[in-house]
Amino acid sequence: MNTGLKITAFAAALAATFGTAYGVGRGVDPVVGRGETAAHEGHGAGEETPAGEDAQGGDRIAPPGGLQISEGGYTLALETSRVSGGKSTRLRFSIQDADGHKLTAYRREHGKELHFIVASRDLTVYRHLHPTRAADGTWTTSADLPAAGAYRAFADFEPAVEGAESLTLGADLAVSGAYAPAAVPAPAAGAKVDDYEVTLTGGLQPGRSGELGLEVTRNGKPVTDLEPYLGAYGHLVALRSGDLAYLHVHPEGEPGDGTTKPGPRVSFTATAPSVGTYRLFLDFRHEGKVRTAAFTVEAGEAATSSEPAENAEEHEDSGHGH
Repeated sequence: MNTGLKITAFAAALAATFGTAYGVGRGVDPVVGRGETAAHEGHGAGEETPAGEDAQGGDRIAPPGGLQISEGGYTLALETSRVSGGKSTRLRFSIQDADGHKLTAYRREHGKELHFIVASRDLTVYRHLHPTRAADGTWTTSADLPAAGAYRAFADFEPAVEGAESLTLGADLAVSGAYAPAAVPAPAAGAKVDDYEVTLTGGLQPGRSGELGLEVTRNGKPVTDLEPYLGAYGHLVALRSGDLAYLHVHPEGEPGDGTTKPGPRVSFTATAPSVGTYRLFLDFRHEGKVRTAAFTVEAGEAATSSEPAENAEEHEDSGHGH
């Protein structure tokens, strides 16, 4: 295939990917309760889903994050929006206020000022990166994105400004190369990474908070000496297939609180904003390394499959320095 044809094919693939994501994003709305009015699909700056219960008496939920590049007067500005696949590259970005000034004051959450996630649109590639901030507010990090295609970058942060709230902003990132779209892995209750296996219990319920339990074993033996990571014994990110809505997932307990044990079970509370397919990514640290186990779940159904999903992600501690 000549160069011109490759570029044309890649552009067509990106257009198809973004078009599909846009259609799914419009078709999957947040769960809202009796008498509620859902926020605009794009969740405009400062808009929130009105408080209330869902039609089944569920919990109050906020719109998912990551669907907008701008919200609450802040914008995720990617200086690097296109990179080459298959090699390490530098990503630069900033958070800008309504006047275009780069934000330099952040409140720390889970040990960091800002959490930066990059995931492919097909949810087969996931990177939890750890950028450093320059004095002028520019963030920089290295990323190795092996597969070509469409990606989404997420910045999860809270400005250290009176009245500001936590935000998750998202921006599109393109990775050039030979593009081959992949299907989201099938739902499974187990994931393997190196010689560890992580088992998922519980499930996501639309409009209701529920517990997700993840149990870590190594060569069949429970791991009871997990190491603190991001203020907990694990960090969990959930992304909705299609539009990549970003869910805030909260750990239960923390190291040193006198009750939370360092494994083998790590518990989280999460609420799905709608029915649909979600991809869960658990980062956990053991023996100085952070590894990532990934799961696919259907909202409204508990994980039932006992077949482990292969996940080869492994990160040196220096690469996960939260």
